[in-house]
Amino acid sequence: MSCFTEIILLKGNYTMSLLKKITSFIHREGWKFASISLITSLFLLFISTPLATIGFLLTFFIIWFFRDPDRKTPNIKNKIISPADGKICLIDKAKPPKELLMDSKEMFRICVFMNVFNVHINRSPVKGTIREIVYKEGQFLNASLDKASEKNERNSLVIETEDNKEIIVTQIAGLIARRILSFVNDKDKIDAGERFGLIRFGSRVDIYLPEGSKAAVKIGDTVKAGETIIGSL
Repeated sequence: MSCFTEIILLKGNYTMSLLKKITSFIHREGWKFASISLITSLFLLFISTPLATIGFLLTFFIIWFFRDPDRKTPNIKNKIISPADGKICLIDKAKPPKELLMDSKEMFRICVFMNVFNVHINRSPVKGTIREIVYKEGQFLNASLDKASEKNERNSLVIETEDNKEIIVTQIAGLIARRILSFVNDKDKIDAGERFGLIRFGSRVDIYLPEGSKAAVKIGDTVKAGETIIGSL
């Protein structure tokens, strides 16, 4: 084998390795957007360097937005793990989303607000079985507002724990977020910290817990999906 061939193979292997690292860094939902942005930016190089620069910066932002880092989830019984990256914006008691047609009794609620710079992959707060998934169309108000939980577009999951307790996780679209994605189905088994969905471009996730649950965080605390313990059953 010639030196030239070896160099070509080495470069090819390096390129493939780099591509694997990039694709593993971002969630598959972002591959399409990143590819379109990158191809467009390369095309713009032949037209305008400033425009191409803007395109490459946009590509970088897309890759950063759709990043999907691994998380080490604590394996502690009866602990609630944060379903989203962001800040705790509300801790109170509230009735479950109406579309779930559940008992109107108030539940303990913890809300996590995500801005556009947070990781937007959502993870299950507990280990259990998904009993119901209900999507509800709605408005796109600022997700940090309390009324967003009733007015905004949302997607709710009812998860039954191994101890037969029901946890509700609601993905809420925000002022910029216009796309809620769910990766799971009814009757799926799910582990604490397992990915279950994504909300594009800033939003909020509410967790409804049964009576007697306690918060391990306070309003303003920064949390990480799949890692931070935010409460206990």
